[in-house]
Amino acid sequence: MNSGYEEEELMLAAQNRMQNLMWTVSGDYQLDTRLDLEAYSRSKYISMYDAVKQGAFARFFDRNDLASYIVKKMYYGADERSLTEIAQLCVDAAFYRRASEERPGIKELREKAFSDLLDLYFHKMCASLTGRIKIALIRGYLYDDWHCERTVADAVKKIVSLEDAEETMDLVRVTDELYNTLIDKSFVRKHGDLEHVLRVTAEDLREFDWGDYLEEEMTQDMLEEYLKKLQSQVTTLSEEPDEKEEKQKKGGQKKITVITEEAAAKMYSYIELNYGRSYLPEQEQKRLNHRLCRGAHADCSLYFTDGILQDPVISNAQYVNAKRHAAKNVTMFRNNRNMLARNIEQLTAELKRSLNRRSEPEQAAAYAGAVIPRLLWKVGRKEDPGKLFWKTDRRNDSDFVVDILMDASGSQRDRQGQVALQAYIISEALCNNAVPHRIMSFCSFWDYTILQRFREYDAPREDNRKILDYVTSSNNRDGLAIRAAGDSLLQRQEEGKILIVLSDGKPNDIIVNRPNSRNPQAYFGDYAVKDTAHEVRGLRSSGVYVLGVFTGKEKDLAAEKKIFGKDFAYIRNIESFSKVVGRYLRRLLEDDGL
Repeated sequence: MNSGYEEEELMLAAQNRMQNLMWTVSGDYQLDTRLDLEAYSRSKYISMYDAVKQGAFARFFDRNDLASYIVKKMYYGADERSLTEIAQLCVDAAFYRRASEERPGIKELREKAFSDLLDLYFHKMCASLTGRIKIALIRGYLYDDWHCERTVADAVKKIVSLEDAEETMDLVRVTDELYNTLIDKSFVRKHGDLEHVLRVTAEDLREFDWGDYLEEEMTQDMLEEYLKKLQSQVTTLSEEPDEKEEKQKKGGQKKITVITEEAAAKMYSYIELNYGRSYLPEQEQKRLNHRLCRGAHADCSLYFTDGILQDPVISNAQYVNAKRHAAKNVTMFRNNRNMLARNIEQLTAELKRSLNRRSEPEQAAAYAGAVIPRLLWKVGRKEDPGKLFWKTDRRNDSDFVVDILMDASGSQRDRQGQVALQAYIISEALCNNAVPHRIMSFCSFWDYTILQRFREYDAPREDNRKILDYVTSSNNRDGLAIRAAGDSLLQRQEEGKILIVLSDGKPNDIIVNRPNSRNPQAYFGDYAVKDTAHEVRGLRSSGVYVLGVFTGKEKDLAAEKKIFGKDFAYIRNIESFSKVVGRYLRRLLEDDGL
Protein backbone atom coordinates (compact mmCIF):
# COMPACT_ATOMS: atom_id res chain seq x y z
CA MET A 1 0.00 0.00 0.00
CA ASN A 2 2.72 2.46 1.03
CA SER A 3 4.93 1.66 -1.97
CA GLY A 4 2.01 2.30 -4.35
CA TYR A 5 1.26 5.59 -2.60
CA GLU A 6 4.92 6.64 -2.75
CA GLU A 7 5.10 5.78 -6.45
CA GLU A 8 1.98 7.85 -7.10
CA GLU A 9 3.52 10.78 -5.20
CA LEU A 10 6.73 10.53 -7.26
CA MET A 11 4.77 10.50 -10.52
CA LEU A 12 2.75 13.51 -9.39
CA ALA A 13 5.95 15.39 -8.54
CA ALA A 14 7.40 14.47 -11.94
CA GLN A 15 4.25 15.67 -13.69
CA ASN A 16 4.36 19.01 -11.87
CA ARG A 17 8.04 19.45 -12.68
CA MET A 18 7.56 18.74 -16.39
CA GLN A 19 4.47 20.96 -16.64
CA ASN A 20 6.31 23.84 -14.96
CA LEU A 21 9.20 23.48 -17.41
CA MET A 22 6.82 23.47 -20.37
CA TRP A 23 4.83 26.45 -19.12
CA THR A 24 7.93 28.47 -18.18
CA VAL A 25 9.55 28.02 -21.60
CA SER A 26 6.34 28.64 -23.54
CA GLY A 27 5.15 31.55 -21.42
CA ASP A 28 1.63 30.13 -21.83
CA TYR A 29 0.21 28.72 -18.59
CA GLN A 30 -2.89 27.54 -20.44
CA LEU A 31 -0.85 25.26 -22.70
CA ASP A 32 -2.23 21.73 -22.52
CA THR A 33 -0.26 18.84 -24.03
CA ARG A 34 0.24 15.17 -23.26
CA LEU A 35 3.25 14.47 -21.04
CA ASP A 36 4.81 10.99 -21.11
CA LEU A 37 5.12 10.22 -17.40
CA GLU A 38 5.96 6.55 -18.00
CA ALA A 39 9.09 7.60 -19.91
CA TYR A 40 10.22 9.65 -16.88
CA SER A 41 11.05 6.43 -14.99
CA ARG A 42 13.43 5.43 -17.80
CA SER A 43 15.15 8.80 -18.19
CA LYS A 44 14.17 11.99 -16.42
CA TYR A 45 16.46 13.97 -18.73
CA ILE A 46 14.73 12.80 -21.93
CA SER A 47 11.31 13.51 -20.43
CA MET A 48 12.32 16.94 -19.11
CA TYR A 49 13.92 17.85 -22.44
CA ASP A 50 10.75 16.80 -24.28
CA ALA A 51 8.70 18.99 -21.91
CA VAL A 52 10.98 21.96 -22.66
CA LYS A 53 10.69 21.21 -26.37
CA GLN A 54 6.89 21.15 -26.22
CA GLY A 55 6.87 24.56 -24.57
CA ALA A 56 9.46 26.09 -26.91
CA PHE A 57 7.89 24.70 -30.07
CA ALA A 58 4.47 26.02 -29.05
CA ARG A 59 6.05 29.44 -28.51
CA PHE A 60 8.04 29.76 -31.73
CA PHE A 61 5.96 27.70 -34.17
CA ASP A 62 2.41 26.53 -34.82
CA ARG A 63 1.89 23.01 -33.46
CA ASN A 64 -1.47 22.66 -35.16
CA ASP A 65 -0.08 23.50 -38.62
CA LEU A 66 2.53 20.75 -38.40
CA ALA A 67 0.03 18.20 -37.05
CA SER A 68 -2.45 19.16 -39.79
CA TYR A 69 0.19 18.55 -42.47
CA ILE A 70 0.92 15.10 -41.01
CA VAL A 71 -2.75 14.01 -40.98
CA LYS A 72 -3.18 15.27 -44.55
CA LYS A 73 -0.13 13.28 -45.66
CA MET A 74 -1.50 10.22 -43.85
CA TYR A 75 -4.86 10.74 -45.56
CA TYR A 76 -3.02 9.73 -48.76
CA GLY A 77 -1.48 6.68 -47.11
CA ALA A 78 1.81 7.96 -45.66
CA ASP A 79 3.30 5.79 -42.91
CA GLU A 80 2.53 7.40 -39.55
CA ARG A 81 5.59 6.21 -37.68
CA SER A 82 8.17 7.18 -40.31
CA LEU A 83 6.53 10.54 -40.94
CA THR A 84 6.31 11.50 -37.26
CA GLU A 85 9.89 10.35 -36.61
CA ILE A 86 11.17 12.65 -39.36
CA ALA A 87 9.02 15.49 -38.01
CA GLN A 88 10.44 14.92 -34.51
CA LEU A 89 14.00 15.42 -35.79
CA CYS A 90 12.98 18.57 -37.67
CA VAL A 91 11.28 20.01 -34.58
CA ASP A 92 14.37 19.37 -32.45
CA ALA A 93 16.63 21.20 -34.90
CA ALA A 94 14.21 24.10 -35.38
CA PHE A 95 13.46 25.07 -31.79
CA TYR A 96 16.87 24.59 -30.15
CA ARG A 97 18.89 27.65 -31.19
CA ARG A 98 16.24 30.19 -30.35
CA ALA A 99 15.24 28.54 -27.07
CA SER A 100 18.82 27.99 -25.83
CA GLU A 101 19.75 31.63 -26.54
CA GLU A 102 17.05 32.66 -24.08
CA ARG A 103 17.68 29.84 -21.60
CA PRO A 104 21.32 28.57 -21.65
CA GLY A 105 20.45 25.71 -19.25
CA ILE A 106 18.68 23.92 -22.13
CA LYS A 107 22.10 23.08 -23.62
CA GLU A 108 23.13 20.91 -20.65
CA LEU A 109 19.69 19.28 -20.46
CA ARG A 110 19.85 18.42 -24.17
CA GLU A 111 23.30 16.86 -23.81
CA LYS A 112 22.14 14.66 -20.93
CA ALA A 113 18.99 13.67 -22.83
CA PHE A 114 21.01 12.80 -25.95
CA SER A 115 23.47 10.77 -23.89
CA ASP A 116 20.58 8.79 -22.36
CA LEU A 117 19.08 8.23 -25.80
CA LEU A 118 22.32 6.60 -26.96
CA ASP A 119 22.55 4.51 -23.79
CA LEU A 120 18.93 3.33 -23.81
CA TYR A 121 17.96 3.04 -27.45
CA PHE A 122 21.12 2.77 -29.58
CA HIS A 123 20.42 -0.68 -31.00
CA LYS A 124 16.74 0.05 -31.55
CA MET A 125 17.68 3.18 -33.50
CA CYS A 126 20.23 1.25 -35.56
CA ALA A 127 17.45 -0.96 -36.92
CA SER A 128 15.76 1.82 -38.95
CA LEU A 129 16.86 4.54 -41.35
CA THR A 130 15.21 7.29 -39.31
CA GLY A 131 16.92 5.87 -36.23
CA ARG A 132 20.33 6.03 -37.92
CA ILE A 133 19.65 9.64 -38.91
CA LYS A 134 18.85 10.36 -35.26
CA ILE A 135 22.12 8.72 -34.15
CA ALA A 136 24.07 10.81 -36.66
CA LEU A 137 22.44 14.01 -35.41
CA ILE A 138 23.07 13.14 -31.76
CA ARG A 139 26.72 12.27 -32.44
CA GLY A 140 27.14 15.49 -34.37
CA TYR A 141 25.65 17.66 -31.64
CA LEU A 142 27.42 15.84 -28.78
CA TYR A 143 30.86 15.16 -30.25
CA ASP A 144 30.98 17.35 -33.37
CA ASP A 145 31.39 14.11 -35.34
CA TRP A 146 29.29 14.39 -38.51
CA HIS A 147 30.74 11.42 -40.43
CA CYS A 148 28.02 9.02 -41.62
CA GLU A 149 26.72 7.18 -44.69
CA ARG A 150 25.78 9.39 -47.65
CA THR A 151 22.00 8.85 -47.47
CA VAL A 152 22.04 9.74 -43.81
CA ALA A 153 24.45 12.66 -44.35
CA ASP A 154 22.15 14.35 -46.90
CA ALA A 155 19.19 14.06 -44.53
CA VAL A 156 21.24 15.36 -41.60
CA LYS A 157 22.33 18.39 -43.61
CA LYS A 158 18.72 19.30 -44.46
CA ILE A 159 17.56 18.85 -40.86
CA VAL A 160 20.43 20.92 -39.42
CA SER A 161 19.52 23.73 -41.86
CA LEU A 162 16.27 24.14 -39.89
CA GLU A 163 18.22 25.78 -37.06
CA ASP A 164 17.48 29.00 -38.96
CA ALA A 165 13.80 28.18 -39.59
CA GLU A 166 11.46 31.11 -39.12
CA GLU A 167 8.05 29.52 -39.74
CA THR A 168 6.31 26.18 -39.47
CA MET A 169 6.19 25.71 -43.25
CA ASP A 170 10.00 25.45 -43.24
CA LEU A 171 9.65 22.31 -41.12
CA VAL A 172 6.79 20.99 -43.24
CA ARG A 173 8.82 21.33 -46.47
CA VAL A 174 11.87 19.49 -45.09
CA THR A 175 9.75 16.77 -43.47
CA ASP A 176 7.87 16.24 -46.74
CA GLU A 177 11.02 16.19 -48.86
CA LEU A 178 12.76 13.67 -46.58
CA TYR A 179 9.71 11.40 -46.47
CA ASN A 180 9.40 11.42 -50.28
CA THR A 181 13.12 10.76 -50.87
CA LEU A 182 13.84 8.31 -48.03
CA ILE A 183 10.63 6.49 -47.10
CA ASP A 184 8.30 6.41 -50.12
CA LYS A 185 9.93 7.51 -53.38
CA SER A 186 6.71 6.82 -55.31
CA PHE A 187 4.51 9.02 -53.11
CA VAL A 188 4.53 12.11 -55.36
CA ARG A 189 3.84 10.05 -58.50
CA LYS A 190 0.92 8.25 -56.84
CA HIS A 191 -0.63 11.00 -54.73
CA GLY A 192 0.79 14.36 -55.70
CA ASP A 193 3.28 16.88 -54.31
CA LEU A 194 3.17 18.91 -51.08
CA GLU A 195 0.90 21.55 -52.57
CA HIS A 196 -1.60 18.85 -53.52
CA VAL A 197 -1.41 17.27 -50.04
CA LEU A 198 -2.09 20.59 -48.31
CA ARG A 199 -5.26 21.08 -50.36
CA VAL A 200 -6.96 18.25 -48.45
CA THR A 201 -9.99 19.82 -46.72
CA ALA A 202 -11.23 19.49 -43.16
CA GLU A 203 -14.31 17.71 -44.53
CA ASP A 204 -12.10 15.13 -46.27
CA LEU A 205 -10.24 14.49 -43.04
CA ARG A 206 -13.37 14.16 -40.93
CA GLU A 207 -14.66 11.42 -43.21
CA PHE A 208 -11.47 9.42 -42.57
CA ASP A 209 -11.55 6.87 -39.73
CA TRP A 210 -8.79 7.91 -37.29
CA GLY A 211 -9.80 5.22 -34.76
CA ASP A 212 -7.01 2.89 -35.89
CA TYR A 213 -4.43 5.51 -34.91
CA LEU A 214 -5.75 6.11 -31.40
CA GLU A 215 -5.08 4.05 -28.29
CA GLU A 216 -8.79 3.40 -27.77
CA GLU A 217 -12.03 4.24 -29.52
CA MET A 218 -13.12 7.81 -28.83
CA THR A 219 -16.73 8.86 -28.59
CA GLN A 220 -15.78 12.46 -29.37
CA ASP A 221 -14.30 13.81 -32.59
CA MET A 222 -11.56 11.36 -33.55
CA LEU A 223 -9.73 13.82 -35.77
CA GLU A 224 -9.42 16.34 -32.94
CA GLU A 225 -8.16 13.62 -30.61
CA TYR A 226 -5.62 12.46 -33.14
CA LEU A 227 -4.37 15.99 -33.77
CA LYS A 228 -3.75 16.38 -30.03
CA LYS A 229 -1.87 13.10 -29.98
CA LEU A 230 0.31 14.17 -32.91
CA GLN A 231 1.11 17.54 -31.34
CA SER A 232 2.77 15.77 -28.41
CA GLN A 233 4.38 13.05 -30.55
CA VAL A 234 6.31 15.42 -32.79
CA THR A 235 8.08 16.96 -29.78
CA THR A 236 9.54 13.75 -28.36
CA LEU A 237 12.70 11.89 -29.30
CA SER A 238 12.14 8.89 -27.03
CA GLU A 239 12.29 5.47 -28.71
CA GLU A 240 9.43 3.39 -27.34
CA PRO A 241 7.92 0.13 -28.60
CA ASP A 242 4.84 0.67 -30.72
CA GLU A 243 1.43 -0.15 -29.32
CA LYS A 244 0.99 -3.33 -31.34
CA GLU A 245 4.25 -4.72 -29.98
CA GLU A 246 3.20 -3.92 -26.41
CA LYS A 247 -0.17 -5.59 -26.93
CA GLN A 248 1.59 -8.68 -28.27
CA LYS A 249 3.76 -8.87 -25.16
CA LYS A 250 0.83 -8.50 -22.77
CA GLY A 251 -1.31 -10.96 -24.70
CA GLY A 252 1.43 -13.57 -24.95
CA GLN A 253 1.40 -13.40 -28.74
CA LYS A 254 4.43 -13.97 -30.90
CA LYS A 255 6.79 -11.04 -31.30
CA ILE A 256 7.73 -11.35 -34.95
CA THR A 257 10.14 -9.36 -37.09
CA VAL A 258 9.49 -10.02 -40.77
CA ILE A 259 12.43 -9.64 -43.13
CA THR A 260 12.80 -10.01 -46.88
CA GLU A 261 15.23 -12.29 -48.74
CA GLU A 262 17.34 -9.24 -49.56
CA ALA A 263 17.56 -8.26 -45.88
CA ALA A 264 18.32 -11.87 -44.90
CA ALA A 265 21.23 -11.94 -47.35
CA LYS A 266 22.67 -8.80 -45.76
CA MET A 267 22.04 -9.91 -42.19
CA TYR A 268 25.45 -11.55 -41.62
CA SER A 269 27.23 -8.42 -42.87
CA TYR A 270 25.13 -6.30 -40.54
CA ILE A 271 26.02 -8.48 -37.54
CA GLU A 272 29.69 -8.29 -38.53
CA LEU A 273 29.55 -4.49 -38.84
CA ASN A 274 27.87 -4.01 -35.47
CA TYR A 275 29.47 -6.72 -33.32
CA GLY A 276 32.90 -7.22 -34.90
CA ARG A 277 34.28 -9.98 -37.10
CA SER A 278 33.83 -13.61 -36.12
CA TYR A 279 36.93 -15.43 -34.92
CA LEU A 280 35.63 -18.77 -36.22
CA PRO A 281 36.12 -19.94 -39.83
CA GLU A 282 32.87 -19.90 -41.80
CA GLN A 283 32.65 -23.70 -42.08
CA GLU A 284 33.22 -24.20 -38.35
CA GLN A 285 30.46 -21.71 -37.58
CA LYS A 286 28.06 -23.48 -39.96
CA ARG A 287 28.90 -26.82 -38.37
CA LEU A 288 28.14 -25.50 -34.89
CA ASN A 289 24.89 -23.94 -36.05
CA HIS A 290 23.78 -27.23 -37.63
CA ARG A 291 24.58 -29.17 -34.46
CA LEU A 292 23.38 -26.75 -31.75
CA CYS A 293 20.56 -24.69 -33.27
CA ARG A 294 17.81 -27.27 -32.93
CA GLY A 295 14.52 -27.70 -31.11
CA ALA A 296 13.42 -24.42 -29.53
CA HIS A 297 16.34 -22.74 -31.33
CA ALA A 298 15.67 -23.97 -34.84
CA ASP A 299 16.17 -21.22 -37.44
CA CYS A 300 18.56 -19.43 -35.05
CA SER A 301 22.27 -18.86 -35.62
CA LEU A 302 25.31 -18.50 -33.38
CA TYR A 303 27.94 -15.83 -33.94
CA PHE A 304 31.30 -15.94 -32.12
CA THR A 305 33.30 -12.71 -31.89
CA ASP A 306 35.92 -10.93 -29.82
CA GLY A 307 33.78 -7.81 -30.07
CA ILE A 308 33.70 -4.70 -32.20
CA LEU A 309 36.40 -2.96 -30.14
CA GLN A 310 38.84 -5.84 -30.63
CA ASP A 311 38.14 -6.61 -34.29
CA PRO A 312 35.97 -3.96 -36.02
CA VAL A 313 35.15 -3.92 -39.71
CA ILE A 314 35.01 -0.11 -39.75
CA SER A 315 34.86 2.67 -37.16
CA ASN A 316 31.09 3.17 -37.35
CA ALA A 317 28.45 4.49 -34.95
CA GLN A 318 28.29 1.17 -33.11
CA TYR A 319 32.06 1.25 -32.59
CA VAL A 320 31.84 4.75 -31.11
CA ASN A 321 28.95 3.68 -28.88
CA ALA A 322 30.87 0.63 -27.63
CA LYS A 323 33.85 2.86 -26.80
CA ARG A 324 31.59 5.15 -24.78
CA HIS A 325 30.25 2.27 -22.70
CA ALA A 326 33.68 0.74 -22.23
CA ALA A 327 34.93 4.12 -20.99
CA LYS A 328 32.10 4.14 -18.42
CA ASN A 329 33.14 0.67 -17.24
CA VAL A 330 36.76 1.80 -16.93
CA THR A 331 35.67 4.81 -14.87
CA MET A 332 33.67 2.55 -12.56
CA PHE A 333 36.68 0.21 -12.34
CA ARG A 334 38.99 3.06 -11.30
CA ASN A 335 36.50 4.44 -8.78
CA ASN A 336 36.19 1.04 -7.08
CA ARG A 337 39.80 -0.13 -6.97
CA ASN A 338 39.85 -0.67 -3.20
CA MET A 339 36.59 -2.61 -3.18
CA LEU A 340 37.79 -4.74 -6.10
CA ALA A 341 41.11 -5.47 -4.39
CA ARG A 342 39.31 -6.62 -1.21
CA ASN A 343 36.92 -8.85 -3.09
CA ILE A 344 39.67 -10.37 -5.24
CA GLU A 345 41.80 -11.03 -2.16
CA GLN A 346 38.91 -12.67 -0.28
CA LEU A 347 37.83 -14.85 -3.18
CA THR A 348 41.44 -15.79 -3.96
CA ALA A 349 41.97 -16.90 -0.35
CA GLU A 350 38.68 -18.82 -0.29
CA LEU A 351 39.60 -20.69 -3.45
CA LYS A 352 43.13 -21.37 -2.23
CA ARG A 353 41.87 -22.89 1.03
CA SER A 354 39.43 -25.11 -0.83
CA LEU A 355 42.07 -26.22 -3.32
CA ASN A 356 44.53 -27.00 -0.52
CA ARG A 357 41.93 -29.12 1.28
CA ARG A 358 41.26 -31.00 -1.94
CA SER A 359 44.91 -31.93 -2.21
CA GLU A 360 45.53 -32.68 1.49
CA PRO A 361 46.74 -36.28 2.06
CA GLU A 362 44.19 -38.62 3.58
CA GLN A 363 45.41 -41.70 5.51
CA ALA A 364 43.46 -44.93 5.94
CA ALA A 365 44.30 -48.43 7.22
CA ALA A 366 44.98 -50.86 4.36
CA TYR A 367 46.43 -54.28 3.52
CA ALA A 368 49.44 -52.66 1.85
CA GLY A 369 51.41 -49.49 2.30
CA ALA A 370 53.49 -48.11 5.18
CA VAL A 371 53.54 -50.44 8.18
CA ILE A 372 51.76 -49.38 11.39
CA PRO A 373 54.24 -50.39 14.17
CA ARG A 374 51.72 -50.38 17.01
CA LEU A 375 49.68 -53.09 15.24
CA LEU A 376 52.50 -55.53 14.59
CA TRP A 377 51.74 -57.49 17.79
CA LYS A 378 48.75 -59.01 15.94
CA VAL A 379 51.03 -60.91 13.58
CA GLY A 380 51.14 -64.58 14.61
CA ARG A 381 48.73 -63.99 17.48
CA LYS A 382 45.56 -63.56 15.39
CA GLU A 383 44.33 -65.68 12.54
CA ASP A 384 43.41 -62.50 10.65
CA PRO A 385 45.53 -59.61 11.86
CA GLY A 386 43.54 -57.20 9.62
CA LYS A 387 44.87 -54.01 8.06
CA LEU A 388 48.39 -53.38 9.33
CA PHE A 389 49.41 -50.61 6.90
CA TRP A 390 48.73 -46.91 6.26
CA LYS A 391 47.68 -46.01 2.74
CA THR A 392 47.95 -42.32 1.86
CA ASP A 393 45.71 -40.87 -0.84
CA ARG A 394 45.08 -37.35 -1.94
CA ARG A 395 41.49 -36.36 -1.28
CA ASN A 396 40.89 -35.22 -4.87
CA ASP A 397 43.51 -34.94 -7.58
CA SER A 398 41.16 -33.86 -10.35
CA ASP A 399 41.74 -30.58 -12.18
CA PHE A 400 38.86 -28.28 -12.98
CA VAL A 401 37.97 -25.58 -15.49
CA VAL A 402 35.52 -22.67 -15.32
CA ASP A 403 33.35 -20.87 -17.88
CA ILE A 404 31.84 -17.47 -17.02
CA LEU A 405 28.86 -16.44 -19.17
CA MET A 406 27.46 -12.90 -18.85
CA ASP A 407 24.00 -11.83 -20.00
CA ALA A 408 24.65 -8.78 -22.22
CA SER A 409 21.05 -7.99 -23.17
CA GLY A 410 19.52 -4.54 -22.91
CA SER A 411 17.77 -5.42 -19.63
CA GLN A 412 21.21 -5.38 -17.97
CA ARG A 413 21.93 -1.82 -19.07
CA ASP A 414 21.48 -0.28 -15.63
CA ARG A 415 23.81 -2.89 -14.09
CA GLN A 416 26.36 -3.00 -16.91
CA GLY A 417 29.33 -1.79 -14.88
CA GLN A 418 28.53 -4.00 -11.90
CA VAL A 419 28.21 -7.15 -14.03
CA ALA A 420 31.58 -6.40 -15.67
CA LEU A 421 33.24 -5.91 -12.27
CA GLN A 422 31.72 -9.15 -10.93
CA ALA A 423 33.19 -11.11 -13.83
CA TYR A 424 36.54 -9.34 -13.33
CA ILE A 425 36.65 -10.34 -9.64
CA ILE A 426 36.03 -14.02 -10.47
CA SER A 427 38.60 -13.95 -13.27
CA GLU A 428 41.35 -12.39 -11.14
CA ALA A 429 40.76 -14.87 -8.29
CA LEU A 430 40.89 -17.81 -10.72
CA CYS A 431 44.09 -16.45 -12.26
CA ASN A 432 45.63 -16.15 -8.79
CA ASN A 433 44.96 -19.87 -8.32
CA ALA A 434 46.08 -20.88 -11.84
CA VAL A 435 42.62 -22.18 -12.76
CA PRO A 436 41.91 -22.18 -16.53
CA HIS A 437 38.77 -20.21 -17.36
CA ARG A 438 36.99 -18.53 -20.23
CA ILE A 439 34.73 -15.46 -20.13
CA MET A 440 32.01 -14.68 -22.68
CA SER A 441 28.88 -12.55 -22.89
CA PHE A 442 25.74 -13.20 -24.89
CA CYS A 443 22.91 -11.25 -26.47
CA SER A 444 20.67 -11.82 -29.47
CA PHE A 445 19.92 -9.59 -32.43
CA TRP A 446 17.41 -10.71 -35.05
CA ASP A 447 17.87 -14.51 -35.06
CA TYR A 448 21.59 -14.41 -34.18
CA THR A 449 22.84 -15.16 -30.67
CA ILE A 450 26.12 -13.27 -30.37
CA LEU A 451 28.74 -14.77 -28.05
CA GLN A 452 31.52 -12.27 -27.34
CA ARG A 453 34.77 -13.70 -25.99
CA PHE A 454 36.78 -11.63 -23.51
CA ARG A 455 39.42 -14.22 -22.58
CA GLU A 456 40.20 -17.81 -23.48
CA TYR A 457 40.88 -20.59 -20.96
CA ASP A 458 44.66 -20.24 -20.83
CA ALA A 459 44.98 -16.58 -21.80
CA PRO A 460 47.40 -14.31 -19.90
CA ARG A 461 46.14 -12.26 -16.95
CA GLU A 462 46.28 -9.09 -19.07
CA ASP A 463 43.23 -10.27 -20.99
CA ASN A 464 41.09 -9.84 -17.88
CA ARG A 465 40.92 -6.11 -18.58
CA LYS A 466 39.04 -6.89 -21.82
CA ILE A 467 36.05 -7.66 -19.60
CA LEU A 468 35.61 -3.88 -19.35
CA ASP A 469 34.61 -3.94 -23.06
CA TYR A 470 31.32 -5.52 -21.90
CA VAL A 471 28.39 -3.68 -23.48
CA THR A 472 24.68 -4.51 -23.25
CA SER A 473 22.20 -4.46 -26.12
CA SER A 474 19.14 -6.08 -27.69
CA ASN A 475 17.58 -9.36 -26.51
CA ASN A 476 18.72 -12.61 -24.88
CA ARG A 477 18.17 -16.27 -25.79
CA ASP A 478 19.63 -17.77 -22.62
CA GLY A 479 18.95 -21.41 -23.47
CA LEU A 480 20.95 -21.33 -26.72
CA ALA A 481 23.81 -19.35 -25.15
CA ILE A 482 24.08 -21.83 -22.25
CA ARG A 483 23.93 -24.75 -24.69
CA ALA A 484 26.78 -23.27 -26.76
CA ALA A 485 28.97 -22.47 -23.74
CA GLY A 486 28.36 -25.93 -22.26
CA ASP A 487 29.19 -27.63 -25.55
CA SER A 488 32.74 -26.28 -25.65
CA LEU A 489 33.16 -26.76 -21.88
CA LEU A 490 32.32 -30.47 -22.21
CA GLN A 491 35.15 -30.84 -24.73
CA ARG A 492 37.75 -29.80 -22.14
CA GLN A 493 39.96 -32.53 -20.64
CA GLU A 494 39.59 -31.41 -17.03
CA GLU A 495 37.45 -33.74 -14.94
CA GLY A 496 35.74 -30.95 -13.00
CA LYS A 497 33.75 -28.44 -15.05
CA ILE A 498 31.96 -25.35 -13.71
CA LEU A 499 29.72 -22.90 -15.60
CA ILE A 500 28.91 -19.60 -13.85
CA VAL A 501 26.07 -17.65 -15.50
CA LEU A 502 25.60 -13.97 -14.59
CA SER A 503 22.03 -13.11 -15.62
CA ASP A 504 18.80 -11.42 -14.56
CA GLY A 505 16.66 -14.54 -14.98
CA LYS A 506 14.61 -13.01 -17.82
CA PRO A 507 15.27 -14.80 -21.14
CA ASN A 508 13.51 -12.81 -23.86
CA ASP A 509 13.90 -12.95 -27.63
CA ILE A 510 11.92 -12.20 -30.78
CA ILE A 511 11.02 -14.39 -33.74
CA VAL A 512 12.59 -13.45 -37.03
CA ASN A 513 10.43 -14.47 -39.98
CA ARG A 514 12.98 -15.25 -42.67
CA PRO A 515 11.77 -16.60 -46.02
CA ASN A 516 11.01 -20.36 -45.56
CA SER A 517 11.60 -20.24 -41.80
CA ARG A 518 9.64 -22.51 -39.47
CA ASN A 519 8.93 -19.87 -36.79
CA PRO A 520 9.25 -21.70 -33.46
CA GLN A 521 7.31 -20.56 -30.40
CA ALA A 522 7.98 -17.02 -29.14
CA TYR A 523 10.94 -17.07 -26.74
CA PHE A 524 9.85 -15.19 -23.63
CA GLY A 525 7.95 -15.75 -20.38
CA ASP A 526 7.38 -19.22 -18.99
CA TYR A 527 8.36 -20.96 -22.23
CA ALA A 528 11.81 -19.33 -22.29
CA VAL A 529 12.36 -19.94 -18.56
CA LYS A 530 11.51 -23.65 -18.94
CA ASP A 531 13.82 -24.00 -21.96
CA THR A 532 16.72 -22.34 -20.12
CA ALA A 533 16.11 -24.56 -17.06
CA HIS A 534 16.10 -27.60 -19.39
CA GLU A 535 19.54 -26.63 -20.79
CA VAL A 536 20.89 -26.18 -17.25
CA ARG A 537 19.60 -29.62 -16.18
CA GLY A 538 21.07 -31.17 -19.32
CA LEU A 539 24.53 -29.81 -18.53
CA ARG A 540 24.31 -30.94 -14.92
CA SER A 541 23.39 -34.47 -16.01
CA SER A 542 26.52 -34.38 -18.22
CA GLY A 543 28.71 -33.60 -15.21
CA VAL A 544 28.91 -29.80 -15.44
CA TYR A 545 28.27 -27.85 -12.25
CA VAL A 546 26.15 -24.78 -13.09
CA LEU A 547 25.87 -21.74 -10.83
CA GLY A 548 23.54 -18.85 -11.53
CA VAL A 549 24.65 -15.48 -10.21
CA PHE A 550 21.52 -13.34 -10.12
CA THR A 551 22.12 -9.77 -11.28
CA GLY A 552 18.51 -8.67 -11.72
CA LYS A 553 15.63 -7.23 -9.70
CA GLU A 554 14.15 -8.99 -6.68
CA LYS A 555 10.77 -9.39 -8.38
CA ASP A 556 12.42 -11.68 -10.98
CA LEU A 557 13.94 -14.04 -8.40
CA ALA A 558 11.24 -16.65 -8.96
CA ALA A 559 12.31 -17.17 -12.57
CA GLU A 560 15.98 -17.44 -11.52
CA LYS A 561 15.07 -20.15 -9.00
CA LYS A 562 13.19 -22.10 -11.67
CA ILE A 563 16.23 -21.97 -13.94
CA PHE A 564 19.03 -22.78 -11.48
CA GLY A 565 17.27 -24.50 -8.58
CA LYS A 566 19.20 -24.24 -5.32
CA ASP A 567 22.46 -23.45 -7.05
CA PHE A 568 22.19 -19.72 -7.50
CA ALA A 569 23.66 -16.73 -5.68
CA TYR A 570 21.72 -13.50 -5.21
CA ILE A 571 24.12 -10.56 -5.10
CA ARG A 572 22.35 -7.60 -3.51
CA ASN A 573 25.55 -5.58 -3.17
CA ILE A 574 28.79 -6.02 -5.09
CA GLU A 575 30.68 -5.52 -1.80
CA SER A 576 29.46 -8.99 -0.73
CA PHE A 577 30.16 -10.63 -4.07
CA SER A 578 33.30 -12.55 -3.08
CA LYS A 579 31.72 -13.97 0.09
CA VAL A 580 28.58 -15.22 -1.63
CA VAL A 581 30.34 -16.76 -4.65
CA GLY A 582 33.17 -18.04 -2.44
CA ARG A 583 30.72 -19.99 -0.25
CA TYR A 584 29.24 -21.71 -3.27
CA LEU A 585 32.62 -22.64 -4.77
CA ARG A 586 33.84 -23.90 -1.39
CA ARG A 587 30.85 -26.20 -1.06
CA LEU A 588 31.32 -27.37 -4.61
CA LEU A 589 35.05 -28.06 -4.30
CA GLU A 590 34.99 -29.62 -0.83
CA ASP A 591 31.62 -31.21 -0.18
CA ASP A 592 30.46 -32.35 -3.61
CA GLY A 593 33.78 -33.93 -4.50
CA LEU A 594 34.30 -32.09 -7.78
